[in-house]
Amino acid sequence: MARPRHASGTIPIQTFEPLSTMCLMCGNPAHIAYHAQRMLSTLTGQHRLHLVVRRCTSPTCPRYHQPYRPEAEGAWALPHGEYGLDVIALVGFLRYRQHQSLPEIHRSLREQGLSIGARTVLNLLARYEELVTMHITDRERLLSLVQKQKHLILAVDGLRPDVGHEVLWVVRDCAAGEILLALPLLSEREADLVTLLNEVQHALPVPVHGVISDGQHSIRNAVTTAFPGIPHQLCHFHYLREAAKPVYEADRHAKKELKKQVRGIRPIEREVEQQENEDATITREYCLAVRRALTDDAHPPLSTPGLKLYKRPSLIVASLERVAQKGGFSLRLTSCTGCSQKE
Repeated sequence: MARPRHASGTIPIQTFEPLSTMCLMCGNPAHIAYHAQRMLSTLTGQHRLHLVVRRCTSPTCPRYHQPYRPEAEGAWALPHGEYGLDVIALVGFLRYRQHQSLPEIHRSLREQGLSIGARTVLNLLARYEELVTMHITDRERLLSLVQKQKHLILAVDGLRPDVGHEVLWVVRDCAAGEILLALPLLSEREADLVTLLNEVQHALPVPVHGVISDGQHSIRNAVTTAFPGIPHQLCHFHYLREAAKPVYEADRHAKKELKKQVRGIRPIEREVEQQENEDATITREYCLAVRRALTDDAHPPLSTPGLKLYKRPSLIVASLERVAQKGGFSLRLTSCTGCSQKE
């Protein structure tokens, strides 16, 4: 792992001591054994941790001569790590929320002022995945959460990465917002799903009050077998998607027809690609806006791509007409509604 560069004379020092001066195992005094130093790079800059380490001096104690380090140290970084937990969290956020590649994450961290190697980014991403796995699989934490709410509302869904591969089934509690079980299965058979649901029920001794899924037949049958009499509801996303299918099909057809009417962008670009004046620059920007309007998509059913395609070129045409009225540069306009051309 690449070591961060630092200037020791300008780095702030944080001093931490154990919360207790007594051994937590036997209750005898834990005397100061030595002082430790750690250098950390965080999103707020570099820090030097000065740690007071104690040891139990009772020979009969199971923790005799074992170091008792300050508890606050764990809030800064993992053991032996040289980058703070905030850096690890940012790496995970950029990878799984922003969907950035490793080179993009490396560039983002460098822009934050961190001195970090490209290979270190991969190591920090592995640490992030380990922390998330430990959090998800902490049964004591899950048991405490579900015991407080006293019921479960399960969301069940499967993901097949590719044809012929295992299906990753995920069972999530909608009330607590926690993943209860994630398990790969070789098939989507009803019997396998019944075993999956029973495993969740046996691990968490609270009643299941409802199940949400995409309505797949094998899931329906498995829920009926594992939880007889329990309400089973289609999830809101799939319900809305099914209800919006007629609108989506009509919008998709409208988008296809609109694209047919928007022509002539490439010839205009050829006319100005060798010119370097202001009019040519503005013309290229307008052409780029039209191209982006044609390729940019939306997220149906709440955002329809056909309507989005209609609105954007219409705004571009209106902008060009305003420029023409003000006596601006001469530019051929292509209307998205009638394919009419103006000079």
